[in-house]
Amino acid sequence: MDIDVFAAAHAREWERLDRLVRRRRSLDGEEIDELVELYQRVSTHLSVVRSSGQDPALVGRLSALVARARSAVTGAHASAWRDVGGFFTRVFPAVLYRLRWWWIGTTAGTVMVSGATAAWVAGNPDVLHALGTPEFIAQYVDYEFANYYMENPRGSFAAQVWTNNAWVAAQAIIYGVALGLPTLAVLFVNALNVGVGAGIMIAHGQGDVFFGLILPHGMLELTAVFVAGGVGLKLGWTIIAPGDRTRMRALGEEARAAIAVALGLVVVLFVSGLIEGLVTGNAAAGHIPVPVALGIGGLAEVLFLAYVFTVGRRAHQEGETGDIENAPQAVPVA
Repeated sequence: MDIDVFAAAHAREWERLDRLVRRRRSLDGEEIDELVELYQRVSTHLSVVRSSGQDPALVGRLSALVARARSAVTGAHASAWRDVGGFFTRVFPAVLYRLRWWWIGTTAGTVMVSGATAAWVAGNPDVLHALGTPEFIAQYVDYEFANYYMENPRGSFAAQVWTNNAWVAAQAIIYGVALGLPTLAVLFVNALNVGVGAGIMIAHGQGDVFFGLILPHGMLELTAVFVAGGVGLKLGWTIIAPGDRTRMRALGEEARAAIAVALGLVVVLFVSGLIEGLVTGNAAAGHIPVPVALGIGGLAEVLFLAYVFTVGRRAHQEGETGDIENAPQAVPVA
């Protein structure tokens, strides 16, 4: 093949494609049709020229032209940092706000179970005796409860707490596909554990120690778990009552939003893990006052709720649902 003859025969098509690509923002329907057709044709020309191996410069020129045309036809993708920013300023908070009544209800129910359990344990010596020997209980109250936050290096402890809590939150969401029943079990077990610990400490006059070490990180940590539980329950309820959508469509939409929540909660739980490892641990060791630790934990919780009910509310009102954007597969044509 004579490459010069081939280039001369198709030069006008290449020039026309280049002009259309440069004007891609102002093309009408017929010109977009022409752009797509020329893009496909010039892609074939590039393959022919490349296979001939006669003119590397022409291969480079056509490769750049085809790449620009592909971007014009399919649309350029936003940068990764822009995607991350959009996720945390729109998608994640909007889903949290949209599902707020689910996780607020989950919070209220779980706190009630924990409170009732704590009152039952603290007010019944027989229950305390059934939980362990007097020596075991005394060891827990006087040593093990506070030592839990000090026995490991701060950094590794924070990482351990983070991964454990992220796994619990992920379970609460994933189990929603089983009609939410396992999610209820996860929440119930978590509520019982907190209630039993509180009851033991209160019964031995150590309630201030319990709440002073639990609340700094626990406010944000438990809120994240309650959010995960609420989202999981919503997922299960969607299967039971999909509304005017088909069951599969409803499940798909809510599952995609649930995945967004799971990803966002990884960051929230990372913050709570840092607070537990660095703030609660130092408060347990007496390095910082408990009121300071409580202030840090309270500030983190207030900032999170403000984030949901300001940023999330605004994004939700603007139509953000947390589902994947329905981007077209190709540009509109005539």
